[in-house]
Amino acid sequence: MARRTHAAPRKKHEARRKRRRPTQAERADKHDLYQRAVQSPDFDVAFFARAFTNLRGRAPRRLREDFCGTALLAATWAASKRTRSAVGVDLHAPTLAWGREHNLAALPPAVRRRVALVHGDVLDARTAPPADIVCAMNFSFCVFHDRATLRRYFENARRNLVRDGILILEIYGGTEAIDELEESRRCDGFTYVWDQDRFDPITNRTVCHIHFRFPDRSKIERAFTYDWRLWSIPELREVLAEAGFASSVVYWEAVDEDGDGTGVFRRTEHEEQQESYLAYVVGLK
Repeated sequence: MARRTHAAPRKKHEARRKRRRPTQAERADKHDLYQRAVQSPDFDVAFFARAFTNLRGRAPRRLREDFCGTALLAATWAASKRTRSAVGVDLHAPTLAWGREHNLAALPPAVRRRVALVHGDVLDARTAPPADIVCAMNFSFCVFHDRATLRRYFENARRNLVRDGILILEIYGGTEAIDELEESRRCDGFTYVWDQDRFDPITNRTVCHIHFRFPDRSKIERAFTYDWRLWSIPELREVLAEAGFASSVVYWEAVDEDGDGTGVFRRTEHEEQQESYLAYVVGLK
């Protein structure tokens, strides 16, 4: 009969496992990273107000931010002047909840009361009162791949505008817009990576990702993925006219000697092709 033996018990300090410190990627919040790397709400507010006043001869008060995500722009608009209010519309409830907790909660109560967030579809959501400006930033409307759906969106945006309201669409393009490439930019404490994964020249469908990388070599791959149709400026202007907008104008970003964007947008009707451009197409009701 075999003798049964027992291993000697380990000392407590030997049995205790060493706790692994979370990586920077694990500790990061992708919505916070996105806001810091991608958005410039103070610039947007100033540009919107200036463009509206130049086009309509009065100061705008109410903004509707479609595809608002965390509603940072809507919150910034309402906080910029006591006369301003905003509504944000988005289909993704968790992202709206993040915006309420982090962006709206940080506002003074009086400002917070001037911001409303709506969980709904921008294709049919109706908000009151009507807005002076409806905007679709960060190329968000490119989620619509066919002309009929894009027109339906423009028609609903028009219904939610005052009589002299405007719709502002942010668009990008250029010869590099159809290339498969990665571009990185250092931010405070992390690196932002824009990844144009693939492009189909028959459908103009493009799939892009945002990655975040950190000094400790950890990373968040595909923090955000976009399946878009890359619309051209003339297509957007044609569909705006079909949707009932009286006219449209284009604001084009000027570039420096190295071809980099300067952040200065001017109204124009003709431009030379660039490797990369950023523009606003504005529909006038």
